[in-house]
Amino acid sequence: MNMAMSRCRILICILLIMLVAIPLYAKDDKINPKEPGAYIKTSQGLKRLLPNIVFDEEGLIYVEANNPVHFLLKDVQYFVFSGKYDFKVLTLNPMRFLGPSPLGKPRLAFGKNVDFDIKQIGPDLYTIKPKGLLGRGYFSLWINETAWDFILD
Repeated sequence: MNMAMSRCRILICILLIMLVAIPLYAKDDKINPKEPGAYIKTSQGLKRLLPNIVFDEEGLIYVEANNPVHFLLKDVQYFVFSGKYDFKVLTLNPMRFLGPSPLGKPRLAFGKNVDFDIKQIGPDLYTIKPKGLLGRGYFSLWINETAWDFILD
């Protein structure tokens, strides 16, 4: 009788552990940004990127650094866009220092495009994954006159 009761208790404990562990293991990674814009998916969740203005001065296209967000390279998984954008003109670019602006802020020019894959995961919701590895440095996602810049440390 004692042996049967202890086996029953062990079986009940195992079932309870499985009932708690399976939903945690099978948790679907839902992406639900609250506002339109660009986000970086990190291990902690979605982090919103602030837009920056693209300047065109006599054919030279650049942005002025305006306290870009810093991310650890190991934490960045992929990028998410929410909203209506023309993804035919989207580019992912490393940025290089061009010189200071008259106000003393650094000007950064767009470097060579990084190849990426776009996947639609919902209405007006897209994921952008670079085909290769990103390195440390200053980067931007650029569509038309808006660039979302960030720094990978």
